[in-house]
Amino acid sequence: MSEVRVRIAPSPSGNLHVGTARTALFNYLFAKKNNGKFVLRIEDTDAERTSQAYIDNIFDSLKALGLNWDEGPDVGGEYGPYTQSERFDIYPKYAQILLEKGFAYECFCTPEELEQEKEVATANKQAYVYSKKCENLTEEEKAQLRAEGRKPAIRFNIAKAQKAFHPTSELAFDDLVKGELKQNTDLFGDFVIMKSNGAPTYNFAVVIDDMLMKISHIIRGEDHISNTFKQILIYEALGAEVPKFGHLGMILAPDRSKLSKRHGATAVSEFVEKGYLTDALINFVALLGWSPSDGEEIKPVDAIAQDFRIGEISSSNSIFEYDKLNWMNSHYIKMLDIETLKEKLKPFLAKYDLSELNDAQYTRMVEITREPLTILSDITDAVPYFFGETVEIEPEVQTEVLDTEVSQDVLKAFAEQAKGWEFDEENLHEKLEVFRGEFKEKGIKPKQTMWAIRAAVTGRTRGADMTATLAILGKDKVLKRVEKAIK
Repeated sequence: MSEVRVRIAPSPSGNLHVGTARTALFNYLFAKKNNGKFVLRIEDTDAERTSQAYIDNIFDSLKALGLNWDEGPDVGGEYGPYTQSERFDIYPKYAQILLEKGFAYECFCTPEELEQEKEVATANKQAYVYSKKCENLTEEEKAQLRAEGRKPAIRFNIAKAQKAFHPTSELAFDDLVKGELKQNTDLFGDFVIMKSNGAPTYNFAVVIDDMLMKISHIIRGEDHISNTFKQILIYEALGAEVPKFGHLGMILAPDRSKLSKRHGATAVSEFVEKGYLTDALINFVALLGWSPSDGEEIKPVDAIAQDFRIGEISSSNSIFEYDKLNWMNSHYIKMLDIETLKEKLKPFLAKYDLSELNDAQYTRMVEITREPLTILSDITDAVPYFFGETVEIEPEVQTEVLDTEVSQDVLKAFAEQAKGWEFDEENLHEKLEVFRGEFKEKGIKPKQTMWAIRAAVTGRTRGADMTATLAILGKDKVLKRVEKAIK
């Protein structure tokens, strides 16, 4: 195949998982690095589990990550349709070709008969392999079974395909990530490619789709390795060129178990809802099993694409380190210009009345609270004291700070002096310096002095720059809170 063409083919049975997003990313990077095409195909043959909401989530998540496809259900292309359920009229034609070539046969076995075969294998402590009892049925026998109302499935004949194209029962291919992989195809058994209801199975439909869409490289998870051996034989039986395959290691949780919701977010949309920046998420995901040549981990997608080398992807599993993602996301938050950050934070400030602040005040609030943000949603709990007339005092702050004699003396003095202050930052800085000095002469540490004021005004002992906070709140609101804290 002269042109590099890769695809991502998610099943819309759930929101886009971060593991699928990594597979999509590596396909996207490979396409960009090789001036190829990145194709999106929706594999929605499982009608019971398919949902339009999940299809929308796949679209939205990939677009949010910047993984825009060259061909797909919404943008079209010369090899469509790109939704598998719209391609059902295609598959029977190729199943018929395999039947005529002798690489497939009709199977009339009932589910009960197949289950009985499996039970016998289990009783004999053997791995189940289909008995092939339908392989050599005569036309008369088939007619009789049809007369009984049986509808045949179509099975792929592993042994015939293997013998036709390979000298032994061992099948090998050179994996782009893992190197040479081998398998004894005698262990597979003849698998169904078309069900008795006329629907194609995964292994058959995916080969036909990839073949007709001229997919040159298939990069996917290592859980597909056993499928790959079967699919190679189908390609060969159809006389089609076999694509190059690359299988990625799994993404595991920090405890090395399968990544699941009990560890935290797993779907791309969940990360976005929690306040992760998609630029940070895609940068982090790119490093799951791959590393840049210059050791610089913070890189935009375009720069990663230029450096991407599929042969250097680790063949091992990767650990999804939430702490590292948080660090990277914090870094990306710091890189945002203030106007962009202001807009991105608004959804996480919906519980507050932003109209209480003018634009200058809102800008300043973001400036003084952005430093410790790990994810955008951290802002929600970081700023409640900027809103409302009163403030909720944390219980330990009340007893350990505000109720002390020192704090009460500080607050009384502050309430009296601050009435005559101008509440702009420059003036407040000067006034507070003098104020702290006065109490330092009385043996009160400046830290204790500011604790008392902060506790009364914010209800906390930690928070954003105090001078800026007082300026944003304004004299009236500050004095009301301080006076309420005085016994």
